[in-house]
Amino acid sequence: MSAANAMAERLHLRPAWVRGVIGKAQRLPGVVKAVTPGQASAARDWTLYRSRVIEPKRIQAGVRFWQLNADTLARAERETGVAASAIVGILGVETIYGQRMGGYRTLDALSTLAFDFPQAHPKATQRAAYFLQELEEFLRLCKAQGLDPLTVRGSYAGALGLAQFMPSSWRQYAVDFDKDGRIDLFGSRADAIGSVANYLAAFHWKAGMPTHYPVQIDPQKLDLLALLQNDIVPSLSPAALLEKGVALDAKGAQHPGLLALIELPNGAAPTQYVAGTDNFYTVTRYNWSSFYAMAVIELGQEVQAAYEREAALRQSLARP
Repeated sequence: MSAANAMAERLHLRPAWVRGVIGKAQRLPGVVKAVTPGQASAARDWTLYRSRVIEPKRIQAGVRFWQLNADTLARAERETGVAASAIVGILGVETIYGQRMGGYRTLDALSTLAFDFPQAHPKATQRAAYFLQELEEFLRLCKAQGLDPLTVRGSYAGALGLAQFMPSSWRQYAVDFDKDGRIDLFGSRADAIGSVANYLAAFHWKAGMPTHYPVQIDPQKLDLLALLQNDIVPSLSPAALLEKGVALDAKGAQHPGLLALIELPNGAAPTQYVAGTDNFYTVTRYNWSSFYAMAVIELGQEVQAAYEREAALRQSLARP
């Protein structure tokens, strides 16, 4: 229990309490398996990934969520500049608006990843250290929020609530958006909305900026090595993209900042590309994945379009 004692000292918590909690943690073989590198990986397929996320039931749930929380979403957008569609997209991809918040006991998941992270992983030491930090943050969070660490549940990686915040993100970015005196990412839709908006704003979301632009590829001039050198980090001007074989539409060509060529492989089918802005990059701060960011963006757009169609229909039916 020396690890628990050291943890208690760092957290300024009673050693007996920390030892008692950590002593009840159980190793979860399923969690170890989930983070163990596979022997072979299937070809990445954006179209398949998209079909699993941008589906009718998720869009319908998103419309209902927007209808129930329209004022709160509008306030979050007004106060932070973050588009309501981006907030709705993240909450939809993460948990289908609270329907799937995870069934793993968080104490067990984080303890397993902190103390039994698979050594086969190429970054095992760094990842184990990260999850030990998150375990400490989880205990700190439980004490601060009055949560029972033996009953809190979330994802296999320790993410919590509607927004699937890691414990450290809860402490840094979660907000009491419904102003009831406590932050509740499990039961308060307003706190989840405000916290996602605050998170994206903290990572420099720019109000009114598109997330991406369509592109046309010139195979004769295409310099993929240079274009993808910085991955999804915006690092090229529209003119530099054009020089390397990527043409933008009229709006994209006038973009005032830097862009990144976003690669969306489709398995055996042709790869799709878009030009990602700083706001696309901001969405990836939630999850470093171009597939994830594109799914969030497109789900949010689909939900917003369906929400606006329903609102217009209700208005037309209400007219005498």
